[in-house]
Amino acid sequence: MSDFEALDAWARATIAALDGPGVRRLQMRLLRDLRRSQAARIARQENPDGSPFAPRKAQAAEASRFQARAEIRRRPGRVRRRAGAPMFRKIRTAAFLRGEIDAEGVAVGFSGRAARIATVHQEGGEDRTSPGGPMARYPMRRLLGFTDDEREAILDAILDHVDP
Repeated sequence: MSDFEALDAWARATIAALDGPGVRRLQMRLLRDLRRSQAARIARQENPDGSPFAPRKAQAAEASRFQARAEIRRRPGRVRRRAGAPMFRKIRTAAFLRGEIDAEGVAVGFSGRAARIATVHQEGGEDRTSPGGPMARYPMRRLLGFTDDEREAILDAILDHVDP
């Protein structure tokens, strides 16, 4: 049994002893803290093990006059990327990095189209670069996962809630 499975079993037994509103408060606290820490780690461009994300593939620097004209007429709202800008700026926001509470526990994940993008990066899969565009292989970048600090924070939150 891994450390996380042992922690999960202990946490479930401890939480089962709490009353209904107490469990809900604890779950809300865990959800808020997990979502914040996951978003902050993604902003730092780090995998859960502390290693940096695989860098972006370099873009072709040359632009034809037709591409420059298309740049001027670009649709509003289209995702624009600056060189050197961090990845996943938009999907780490609360609109896409969602939390869910149910009878099983607390879950943090992505919603909508961001979920597909995150899955491709999480598993290192293939996807189209744009609708109808060419296929590209993306390196594995672990967007979601538990760090050692997050495991300790979960333990501390449960202990604080059970024994105030």
